[in-house]
Amino acid sequence: MNLELTERESLILDMLARDGTLAVSALSKTLGVSEVTIRSDLKSLEEKGFINRTRGGAYPSFHKDILERQRLNMEEKNRIARAAAEAVQDGDRIMIEAGTTTALIVRYLTGRRGVQIVTNSTLVFSYARLNPALNIILTGGIFRKETESLVGPVALRAIADFNVRLAFVGTDGFSLERGMTTQLVEGAEIVKAMRNQADETWLVADSSKYGKTGFVSVLPLSEVDGIITDERLDPAARQRMSEQSIRFRLV
Repeated sequence: MNLELTERESLILDMLARDGTLAVSALSKTLGVSEVTIRSDLKSLEEKGFINRTRGGAYPSFHKDILERQRLNMEEKNRIARAAAEAVQDGDRIMIEAGTTTALIVRYLTGRRGVQIVTNSTLVFSYARLNPALNIILTGGIFRKETESLVGPVALRAIADFNVRLAFVGTDGFSLERGMTTQLVEGAEIVKAMRNQADETWLVADSSKYGKTGFVSVLPLSEVDGIITDERLDPAARQRMSEQSIRFRLV
């Protein structure tokens, strides 16, 4: 499936993020195309996981913040997710932390068999439930709709019950000076818990996150086994990470 958005699909998402729900007739009139075309666009957006269709209209699948983040650097995020999925083998046990890039990993696991996924992400669940070959364990916990995540003591206890080969985690910002950072203390706790239960932990984040600093420190970059990011990463940052033996892959 092509996960990229057309210009009109992006406009539709802008309108839905602003208004919450819209009718096919209103979209047709505003965008100057037929209702048949709008219905085709809505079907495409539903298949890509952005919206839910209703009789005569549509509404966003997720919180406004998630919808906006999903659309940022889509091409890069999909390349990163595809590269991360390539590391997953048949019969693997993995953890996936909540995030718009991490969630895309499950979309590239088609053909894998017997993969067990432990996740605190309801976004991961919404994608993974479409693939019957994947076995999903949701951690439980307090639901945070703005991040589509399950957090808190219940989630942490659940993560501690499982041992996995790979953990894929995200971040709101990363740098050599500050390491991985995020906006929420609860998110930092989840990342640390998953790292403790995994043989290898990989940070998956597009290059726009480099140099940004969130409110909460999570981990130094030296405490993850590697970083998968895109080729837009600043050459100076690449050089410095290489000098400090930080393992990274550009896609």
